[in-house]
Amino acid sequence: MGMGGGKGAPGRTTMSEINVTPMVDVMLVLMIIFMVTAPLIQQGVKVNLPETKAAAVEASDKKLVISIDVKKHVFIGETEVQLDELEEKLKTNAKAQADKELYLHADKELPYGIVVEVMAAAQRAGITNVGMITDPMGASRTSKDKKDKSKP
Repeated sequence: MGMGGGKGAPGRTTMSEINVTPMVDVMLVLMIIFMVTAPLIQQGVKVNLPETKAAAVEASDKKLVISIDVKKHVFIGETEVQLDELEEKLKTNAKAQADKELYLHADKELPYGIVVEVMAAAQRAGITNVGMITDPMGASRTSKDKKDKSKP
């Protein structure tokens, strides 16, 4: 009359359920670990980025170039503009609005925040593609060498 049919001791039944309590405990511990470590991962680390050699990109036509010098002066082409006027100037620039593209030429000594402000102004003006202009790796060295050799 026992309920345990087949093998095993009479009166014993096998449990066919999974006990999820230990699994929930492990998941909660993992969630807490990830919540604590996630903010640490997002913080920046100071690194010196390596210099690379890149081939020059050939431009078939003139593109709009925004330049920022070491004194934080912003230029559209050759014309100087104030940083707070940049967005409005780009909105009224026919070439910028037609191409939705510009190139950014910034001095390497500039704080990162200035470059980001210029890029944000371009984005607010509707510019979707922003390219970065760099000097080839050996260009600055060779120009300094030529200047030094030309001095008597």
